[in-house]
Amino acid sequence: MASVASTSPAVAEAFDAGRPWRLSPEVTLREEPFGALAYHHGNRRLVFVKSAGLLGVLERLGEYATAGDALTALVAAGERARYERALAALAAGGLIGVG
Repeated sequence: MASVASTSPAVAEAFDAGRPWRLSPEVTLREEPFGALAYHHGNRRLVFVKSAGLLGVLERLGEYATAGDALTALVAAGERARYERALAALAAGGLIGVG
C-alpha cells in the first residue's frame, strides 16, 4: 500500500470513510510498475503508492459520495481494512482531503 509511517490510532480515527474524500489538488500521481509516486507540491512530500489497486482508488476517490462508497465499489471486501489504513496514512500526510 502507501509507504507512509504507520498510522497511530488517533490518525486512523481522523480518517472517516463515511465522509467525501478526494485526492488533494496539490498532488500529482505518476504511475510506476509498483503502483505510483504521489508528490504533494505544497509540502513537498513524496509517497510511494505500492499498489495498483490503491492507485485506482486514489484516481477515482472523488467520483464517489464517500470513501466508503469508493472502497465498496473498487476493493474486495476482504481487503477493505487494509485500504482504509492506507487512506488514513495518506490523509495524515495531506495527500487526500475531505472535499
